[in-house]
Amino acid sequence: MDILSNAEQRMSKAISNFQDAIAVLRTGRANAALLENIECDYYGDRMNITSIAAIKVPEPRQLLIVPYDQGDIKTIVAAINASDIGINPVVDGKQIRLVIPPLTEDRRKELVKKAKGYSEEAKVAIRNIRRDAIDAVKKDETYTEDTRKQEEQEIQKITDKYTKKIDELLKVKESEIMAI
Repeated sequence: MDILSNAEQRMSKAISNFQDAIAVLRTGRANAALLENIECDYYGDRMNITSIAAIKVPEPRQLLIVPYDQGDIKTIVAAINASDIGINPVVDGKQIRLVIPPLTEDRRKELVKKAKGYSEEAKVAIRNIRRDAIDAVKKDETYTEDTRKQEEQEIQKITDKYTKKIDELLKVKESEIMAI
């Protein structure tokens, strides 16, 4: 049973990684997750923007970044400019505005392709976990032949469950990206 729970735990982590990867894909709507992986220089250390500033969504296509320390505005702007999100920050007094431009049809298709790539990577990770679990079951001498087959079927059920979850998450993200 330990092999099953370990495999399920690892598959759950793969789903979590997939969710993190697709969360940063721009959908045309403001989302604070867009800034989650952007780090800036904070007194010699690398810190996430979300750790040193409050992020608000005042309008559907706008993010408002309010640094806790006003001296961090320049480093936050530099980090956003250096990132690959493709949005120019506008300094507005003691805060930074990010106006999210509407996506073109080509850009939407490109983002969907990227999301599908992430989903394929997650599925590969899950299949690798399945293979590792099945190998572990085969190597375990304590299993009888029937128990071994039963464990392999359970592993396959878990794999199918998580693969389906990836497909569902991808479908939701695709509809978000393609929505105008």
